Amino acid sequence: MNSKRSNRSKLTLEVSEIIQSYKDGQSTTEIAEKANVSSRYIRQLLNDNSVEMRPRGSWKRKYHLNEDYFKTWSDNMAYILGFILADGNINGNTQSVTISQKHKEILEDIKQELQSDQPIMETKRGLFLFHINSSIIRHDLLNLHGLTPNKSLTVEFPKVPEKYLHHFERGYFDGDGSVYKKGYMINFVGGSYKFMLFFHSVLRSKGFDPIITSKNKTYRIYLSGRLTIKLFSDWIYEDARLFLQRKFDVFAKENLPFDQIKNTSSKTATRKRIFLKEYAIYKCVETACKHVGVNRDMFEKWLQSDCAFNKGFHKIDIKIIEQ
Repeated sequence: MNSKRSNRSKLTLEVSEIIQSYKDGQSTTEIAEKANVSSRYIRQLLNDNSVEMRPRGSWKRKYHLNEDYFKTWSDNMAYILGFILADGNINGNTQSVTISQKHKEILEDIKQELQSDQPIMETKRGLFLFHINSSIIRHDLLNLHGLTPNKSLTVEFPKVPEKYLHHFERGYFDGDGSVYKKGYMINFVGGSYKFMLFFHSVLRSKGFDPIITSKNKTYRIYLSGRLTIKLFSDWIYEDARLFLQRKFDVFAKENLPFDQIKNTSSKTATRKRIFLKEYAIYKCVETACKHVGVNRDMFEKWLQSDCAFNKGFHKIDIKIIEQ
């Protein structure tokens, strides 16, 4: 009885969450790791609640997903890989990969991209969890992309193709980055020295002049300055379809006059942001086009080729209609 009380005091999942996880096909070992108790206690708890038990060692998939997703590079795959590296957990003993977030919407987007019908769970602490139960995906993350079960301390920077690098960085930023609403500064945090050092060199190669610091084996990379932050956001959101809306909205508030923009590769992205600002103010496409120096044909091209721009434009459009 005392052992039971001790286990219950350490329990980090609700009983209903444990029962649902087991019915969803997770093993008692997987659930025990998440719940901070022994698998024996989980089996006992399930028996006490009259849950029909599967034979020991058996595993049955109840939900589906694209298990080959991480075998092929794409914009969204690079983003999700970065997100998992930041906010994911790869179980050391089972096939489980779990992504945790305070914002359910981004997990729903990732779930849809993986073609999964697995429900997203919410813990009693208000954290949302998306479980990926696939030995194939786990294998690919470990063996194709170099992630590790103890990734926060040991992971190295994955071999991301250059064309997908900004999508990967956006995913990592959405997971482990912070943007300050005042002071024009962002930072990334990580526990792997090799990863953060390589990340620092990537940002330097893009001309962002990052600063890296360390304290108690935790490493932080800072970018600061109004122009630097603007150009960084233009880079990571180029052709973006998956992103954390809250962080995107903070970046979208910023504006710079054209004569301050010195990085020519970012001018188009910056013009798009300024266009959205101008359109929100004047409620006229022609006026916004004139103010950023583009014609109507270019505006239409932006709508067709840039999902983030399209989404931002129609979001403003809806507000105008509602006014």
